[in-house]
Amino acid sequence: MAQIRAADSFETLAIHAGQDPDPLTGAVVPPIYQVSTYKQDGVGGLRGGTHAGIGSGPGRWIEGYEYSRTANPTRGALEECLAALEGGTRALAFASGMAAEDCLLRTICRPGDHVLIPHDAYGGTYRLFDKVLTHWGVTYHPVAVSDPPGVRAAVAEHRPKLIWVESPTNPLLSIADIGLLAEIAHSAGAMLAVDNTFASPYLQQPLVHGADAVVHSTTKYLGGHSDVVGGAIVTSDADLAARCAFLQNSTGSSGGPFDAWLTLRGIKTLAVRMERHCDNAAQVALMLAGHAKVSAVYYPGLPEHPGHEVAAKQMRAFGGMVSFRHAEGERAAIEMCGRTRLFTLGESLGGVESLIEHPASMTHAAAAGSPLEVPADLVRLSVGIENSDDLVQDIRAALG
Repeated sequence: MAQIRAADSFETLAIHAGQDPDPLTGAVVPPIYQVSTYKQDGVGGLRGGTHAGIGSGPGRWIEGYEYSRTANPTRGALEECLAALEGGTRALAFASGMAAEDCLLRTICRPGDHVLIPHDAYGGTYRLFDKVLTHWGVTYHPVAVSDPPGVRAAVAEHRPKLIWVESPTNPLLSIADIGLLAEIAHSAGAMLAVDNTFASPYLQQPLVHGADAVVHSTTKYLGGHSDVVGGAIVTSDADLAARCAFLQNSTGSSGGPFDAWLTLRGIKTLAVRMERHCDNAAQVALMLAGHAKVSAVYYPGLPEHPGHEVAAKQMRAFGGMVSFRHAEGERAAIEMCGRTRLFTLGESLGGVESLIEHPASMTHAAAAGSPLEVPADLVRLSVGIENSDDLVQDIRAALG
């Protein structure tokens, strides 16, 4: 059995945390426990545990197996690995990133509570707040998370229960100073949650900087191969973890074992993939920054990016996402998205293959007409791990 230590490197944890060889067969990859129920150790006793279920109320975390909605060994292996990679103590794996967001928000918030969100948040996050949570009595206010004085003023005015942060944001790649925002939130009695999907735990660990919880769409860089959908919550707050687990079990939003297995397989190569994503994105961003048909480039690795210094302080590297504005307007941006050869036109991000999209028409269409509406001439790139020269040439050719 591998003796995993907190001091082990990220690359080692990605391959070994939660993934001991199978004790029965010696298989070096965790089995897929494709099972719905388990033979119990007596009436009311969990298999491998001592108590029955977690259904007796929030605030309890019971180990053992009775039903795979509640706990599954393959999903448990993924959760142990995710907690180790984020520097947390507990993780929960979900059927999607939105399911993870919804669980965390409804665990923390109650009707009448207020949340600060990024002014350029992911369109699905905006839709969840604006079209779902508002009907539950939770209100929200957009704020530039890259502007700590503005966040501080919004906290004083709105007295939020939670500050919700993306860093980098989707799709404008704004950078939040996570440590400073944690101080602002905690001094006002609020919590800080960080969507770490764009960075991945390899580049950034928000819990280390003071965040109370981290959320992922594991569909993206963690899975890394565009073949699985999932989400996760990671925290070091035992009470918050137990309450999230209670809600997850009660609403049935947990992920399946095969999805967990695919995500674990992707995580094993996360470190080496992220290095290539970052290197390739930097090359693409440099080309775009000097192109006559590009009016603005959003990439925190560029020295002129307003969040460059903060990103350099809290991130290992600057990520694989690049956005830019087409100097010739919306129609030119849309047409350019259809002219690439290697960049596939599609939503999502973080896979080994490069993707291109027009956010205003695709991932952020839900924000049209709102304060979170994105520029119509914006193009977003998820830069994959293909040859960087080929990718640069593809974008250059598509721009014309």
